[in-house]
This record gives sequence, C-alpha cells and structure tokens, in this order.
Amino acid sequence: MGYFSSSVGRKQVMGITGLIWSLFVLTHMAGNMLILVSAEKYNLYGHALVSNPFLIVAELGLLAALTFHVVDGVWLTLQNKAARPRKYAMPTNGEKKARFQSKFMIFHGTLLLVFIILHLITFKYGTVYMTTINGVEVRDLHRLVVEVFSNTGYVIWYAISMVVVFLHLAHGFYSAWASLGIYHPRVAPYLSKFGYFYAFIVAAGFLSQPIYVYFFYHGAGQ
Repeated sequence: MGYFSSSVGRKQVMGITGLIWSLFVLTHMAGNMLILVSAEKYNLYGHALVSNPFLIVAELGLLAALTFHVVDGVWLTLQNKAARPRKYAMPTNGEKKARFQSKFMIFHGTLLLVFIILHLITFKYGTVYMTTINGVEVRDLHRLVVEVFSNTGYVIWYAISMVVVFLHLAHGFYSAWASLGIYHPRVAPYLSKFGYFYAFIVAAGFLSQPIYVYFFYHGAGQ
C-alpha cells in the first residue's frame, strides 16, 4: 500500500490508467467511424459490442482505470498546491511550466469527466430505438446518433469537448511515459510530437462523425 500512497506510485498509476484510456479512445473512435460507411454496419458493430460476453469485464476495467486516474489526479494536484513555495520565492521557468500544465490538466480533466458522464447518459443510456438487420433485432444506434448530432448546440458542445480531448491526450500521453520512466532527452521531443499526432488523430476522428451527420443528414433536411 505504501507504493500506491507515494507520489511516485500515484504518478505511475496515473500513467498506466491514462495509457489504458488512450488506447480505448483510439479503438472506440475507429469503431465509430463505421457511421461514415452505412447505418447497417454501424448498428451491427454496436450490436456486436453489447453482445460480447466480456463487455462487462471491459467496462468495469475502464471504470476502475478512470476512478484511479481521477482520484490520483486530484491527490497529486492538491499535493503540488500544498508544496508550492511562498509568494516571495521565485520559481524557475521549468517549475512555472510544470505548474501551468498541472493546473491546466486538472481543468480540462474535469471537463472531460463531465463529457464522459453526459456522453454515457446521451448514448449508452439514451433513447432506445430498434431495427431489424438480416432477421436479427438490434438497437438502432444510428438513428439515435443522427437525432443527437442534428442538434446544433450539441454539436458545438461536442466540438469543444474534442478540443479538450486533444489537449488532455497530447500532454497526458507524453507525461504518462515520463512517469513510467521511459524518458530520455533525445527521445523526449519525438515522444512529445507523437503525443500531439496521436491526440490529433483521435480528436479529429471523433469530430468527423458529428460533422458528417450534421451536414449530411441535418443539412439535407432528413
């Protein structure tokens, strides 16, 4: 228990849980891209997920990872705040940068938590429409997504959230590897650039979906 209550342990747990969610959002985004292909394929993908007997295990694992990530994030933020030097002590540029990033991470991390909760309420626990594909009755998630993403206000909220996803994922991806000790001055710049690239792919992929729905369906008056 000493490891998990230590600063190093909590940072490493944050890094591991952050990487777990980084991988999840990439696969989640890739699967959801099927909405750009057809309603049938999108609904069959959703049905395959909910029909998977290991879904509950995966969901509990993600919930546990998120809980540890949030709790450790809050703990480390409070610890860093308590460890600040007095106002008359002038911090170095490195310390200033670290504090700014830490404050910023907790800010958009909180926004992301709100987004995740609302996202689950809207889609996973939202209105249930049904349709039949090849004789099998499945949930018509495509209809729900089109309905939600036809709302201008929700699309704007979603776009803002994806900007936050990009910011949190870009810095968090780099910080996670550094917390796990995978860090070298020569590698750091490349790792940082890859973090931004990774975050861009995830955020842009997610954002393409409401944009497509809004202009293809809502814009067409369907």
